[in-house]
Amino acid sequence: MATTKSNNARKSSEKKAAKKSERKYSPEASGFVEEEMKEMKQGKLKSGGSGKRVKNPKQAIAIGLSEARRAGKKVPAPRRKAA
Repeated sequence: MATTKSNNARKSSEKKAAKKSERKYSPEASGFVEEEMKEMKQGKLKSGGSGKRVKNPKQAIAIGLSEARRAGKKVPAPRRKAA
């Protein structure tokens, strides 16, 4: 009996480790972010609604991830703000 419990525990821990090491973002998604960062550094990146120039790197990353989502790449859903 003890061996089956240890085998089951080992299998579940292996599954958790495999799930944890799985990529959250696809390599293609990082390419989108890289392009947006280059545009931001060159001063060419503009925000969608207002058309103002983007100066914040976090905003450039968000734009890149948004474009990757629209293209269907593997990207987690955006975080929702708590009420």
